[in-house]
Amino acid sequence: MNHPGFFDIAGPFTLAEIAVATQSELKETAAGARALVGVQPLSAASAEHLSFFDNRKYLPQLLATKAGGCLVAPQFADRVPNGTVALVTKTPYRAFAQALALFYPEAMRSKAAAGGAEERISPSAIIEDGVEIEPGAVVGPEARIGRGSRISAGAVVGYRVAIGRDCYIGPLTSVMHALIGDRVILHAGVRIGQDGFGFAMGRQGHLKVPQVGRVIIQDDVEIGANSTVDRGALKDTIIGEGTKIDNLVQIGHNVIIGRHCVIVGQVGISGSTELGDYVVMGGQSGLIGHIKVGHGAQIAGGSHPKDDVPAGAVMAGTPARPFKEWAREVAAIRRLASRTSRDDDKASDA
Repeated sequence: MNHPGFFDIAGPFTLAEIAVATQSELKETAAGARALVGVQPLSAASAEHLSFFDNRKYLPQLLATKAGGCLVAPQFADRVPNGTVALVTKTPYRAFAQALALFYPEAMRSKAAAGGAEERISPSAIIEDGVEIEPGAVVGPEARIGRGSRISAGAVVGYRVAIGRDCYIGPLTSVMHALIGDRVILHAGVRIGQDGFGFAMGRQGHLKVPQVGRVIIQDDVEIGANSTVDRGALKDTIIGEGTKIDNLVQIGHNVIIGRHCVIVGQVGISGSTELGDYVVMGGQSGLIGHIKVGHGAQIAGGSHPKDDVPAGAVMAGTPARPFKEWAREVAAIRRLASRTSRDDDKASDA
């Protein structure tokens, strides 16, 4: 389905204008008149896009980027490839936030259901036959809802949101900046598509980074009550088909979850983490940002990997390690504690 997007983009802007807005310095001042039309990640950017580099883990992407301009720290200015103009700054992530605000001036205040004050269901929404909309639900402008879906009492379907067929959107659920497939179930109080947690931290204060991506939820996904899925910063947050998510789960921006995963209650997945297909995460486990969990891996309840997890691995503990290794450590500690207790008893008897 062709979709017009959720945010209007300003510009184009020249590299000289971007340098002023981001308080950066053009390494090639002669390129200042070059115009760019938008912001993209390193891996997706073309010659008409601005990108940024602020994490050494993505150095290979910097070396291969096709971006027209890239915000980088001084020590990486010489690593920017030919054809890409370096915009040099000591704070690339903060400059990136300023660039996003330049290109997406409306992104700080997202449209939920903007329209007439008395229009509960926007006349511009496209609603197929057989849709049930319960009392108090709100459907925003240009939203699309497929046949056989039910929008429960008090739910909000935001501006330009697309919901497929035979879906259930539970009471008081909010869906914004999202494209949702068929037969998706969102239980009561689910929050889809709100801002991701993005701030450029610094002594001068924490500058909010506009979040201009989307949430893509594929067919047959179920998400439990009061769980939250943040929209992407630039890329999309994606939940693969058939995945089942329990109550009170937090999924950060740019996360990619594969097909038929199982995510149990109170799990937290930090931004830009990727899960393969058929991954299982036990209750209260968590993943730090920017790591990958391979197909079929299992994360035991209460466990927290800090590095990439191989396909098929079973991990436990904090920091998580292979289950058998963790179990041997627990057994060894138990034996040591028992031996120490016996020694203390003997000492007290003496």
